[in-house]
Amino acid sequence: SFLQGSKLEIPLWLAKGLHDSKRRIISTELPKIYREAWRTVFSADANVVDLHKMGPYYYSFGSQLLNFDNPENPEIAQTILQTFISRFRRIMDSSQNAYNEDTSALVARLDELERALFRAGQKGLNDFQCWEKGQASQITASSLVQNYGKRKFTDMDG
Repeated sequence: SFLQGSKLEIPLWLAKGLHDSKRRIISTELPKIYREAWRTVFSADANVVDLHKMGPYYYSFGSQLLNFDNPENPEIAQTILQTFISRFRRIMDSSQNAYNEDTSALVARLDELERALFRAGQKGLNDFQCWEKGQASQITASSLVQNYGKRKFTDMDG
């Protein structure tokens, strides 16, 4: 058994299950990358941070943290959003302009969401270049656009 005030690391899913604002079974402590000192670093220049090293699921994990009653939630949410905005342009620019170059150093520093965006950008560029050279018979809508269209249509049905 654990004494009151004991600290231990548990998975996020378990912390969410035990977290109850009425009964106060557990209280949570922010991982260091979401604390004020790191938020200051992100606001100064988010592009210098190696997100993969700090936490490969920075955005998704951070958004899950907002389920806990932390007084710093508004600042955490703002930092996550601003980090994404400030890094997005560089990621997409790199995915479009670094064709046939070694991008492993850049990609190694990206969160998993950013890596997926980078790959999507490179695939889009590759598909366009194939079409431009006549190597593709037609341009097709990306799966993201197709899924968005299906969702909108389904929403209208309900």
